[in-house]
Amino acid sequence: MNDAHRSEVEPIGYVPVPEGYVSHSRLERVLRSGRFAVTAELNPPDSADPEDVFQAAQPLGEVADAINATDASGANCHMSSIGICALLTRAGYSPVYQISCRDRNRIAIQGDVLGAAALGVSNVLCLTGDGVGVGDQPGAKPVFDFDSLTLLRTIRTMRDQGKFLSGRKITRPPQLFLGAAENPCIPPYDWRPERLAKKVEAGAEFIQTNYIYDIPLFERFMDRVRDAGLDKKVFIIAGVGPIASARAARWMRSNVPGIHIPDHVIERMEKAEKPAEEGKKICIELIQQIRDIAGVSGVHVMAYRREHVVSEIILESGALKGRKRTRSS
Repeated sequence: MNDAHRSEVEPIGYVPVPEGYVSHSRLERVLRSGRFAVTAELNPPDSADPEDVFQAAQPLGEVADAINATDASGANCHMSSIGICALLTRAGYSPVYQISCRDRNRIAIQGDVLGAAALGVSNVLCLTGDGVGVGDQPGAKPVFDFDSLTLLRTIRTMRDQGKFLSGRKITRPPQLFLGAAENPCIPPYDWRPERLAKKVEAGAEFIQTNYIYDIPLFERFMDRVRDAGLDKKVFIIAGVGPIASARAARWMRSNVPGIHIPDHVIERMEKAEKPAEEGKKICIELIQQIRDIAGVSGVHVMAYRREHVVSEIILESGALKGRKRTRSS
């Protein structure tokens, strides 16, 4: 993306929610109340049957404050994120609309944002997106008119200033809780908190991280986040997920961008008599440790097309008990 694109929307900076503000987002209400939030990911079906979405959402809706609808993650084609959000909203769930910059230009994205808000979507996660070369349709043409920072600024301009990038007025601005992603455990480590600060400045109000398997490394990231005062400006939701086997862990570490799995986790999986159960146990332990890290506001639990396992992990981890997060001093 060139500099001309980047300069069209100036950073607005973090603005506290006005007194008396009432959000339509359940996730935002939970976070701002000080409760420990739980979000989960619904992996889209390769189907046009809405029942496939409802069946996947049912176990997640019982335990999650919001359900992410992924947007062709890994550059693989599935049911669209906005379609899933429409179905989830119709069924009474609270979706997080993921938007990848890979596939659509600014005209399509701004229109989709208005459409999603009109459907009742209240949460948006802004992503740059994986390159088409890693997916199942490498012949597709990437767009990348925006990156995640510019996307955040654009949607915040639409929401707070009530106008498109062209300057044309929006009759009724979208009311959205804005989020972004972060990879705390991928080098360069010193740059990660700085990148987070840029996303907060651009408009991010919550952050969902990639998978966390290295607690000491994540704790060092959170130390720097607290030192910079970013934990006072954005809600950080740590990503976790069960590993099916040592072989799967090695494949993820080698082939999935942004994934760091320490050797000791893989060795533990290798020694397990029942690797899938051990992976689930590791995930539960990670959630329990993450809850004790100051400045963390919740967990985001992901398991590809294993939504019932996600529900079991959340319940068995005690993530919903007490619903109070560890506050920074």
